[in-house]
Amino acid sequence: MPMWARLPDAAMNIVYLHGFASSAASKKAAFFAERLRGHGLTLRCPDFNEPEFASLTMSRMLDRLSREFGRFADGSIALIGSSLGGALAILAAGRFADRVDRLALLAPAVMFAKPGHHLLPPERVEEWRRKGALPVFHYGFNEERLLDFAFYTDTMQYDAFETRFTQPTLIFQGLRDASVDYRTVELFARAHPNVTLSLVDDDHQMMASLPRIWDDMEPFLELVD
Repeated sequence: MPMWARLPDAAMNIVYLHGFASSAASKKAAFFAERLRGHGLTLRCPDFNEPEFASLTMSRMLDRLSREFGRFADGSIALIGSSLGGALAILAAGRFADRVDRLALLAPAVMFAKPGHHLLPPERVEEWRRKGALPVFHYGFNEERLLDFAFYTDTMQYDAFETRFTQPTLIFQGLRDASVDYRTVELFARAHPNVTLSLVDDDHQMMASLPRIWDDMEPFLELVD
């Protein structure tokens, strides 16, 4: 029996956590939702841009996720997290260990809270601090949106790399990712024996690799006999 096997009659709720400046309507979310519909399952995709992108913080994302978990009367929860959503999934696994059963992560931003690994170089962070907000290109809205400096100060409190969690975890990481260095993800995987890392020849979006990723994710979610 694989380490991630669960009781055969247990219900599995699956939640997709989108990345930074993305949305619940992303192409990856749509891909996984379609595959899960083939198994009679609905993929929950909370939108972390609500009520507005400008006031986004990691604390708000965790609170939103907690409310999402409250929708499930019973059953375990599997999280599929992309980029910053992957870091959020790791934090949630540590915080909600009694609910989260397993993680499937795509290019997780595990170093996001480390100095020098944030969105901007130090000089832009200082400008952000002075101005209180900076424009960020939002791929979900296809335009620039302001983001408050509170996002920076808040996210620096949450270190996904150092989070203690024991749930079985699959990570898929692109070797040509310009946003998340595959070497930092390798370090993370080596530090966590519950993590299985799969490196793919792809970029941050990993769109070309999604069918191959699903081939591994489907049995991990116990969706095949």
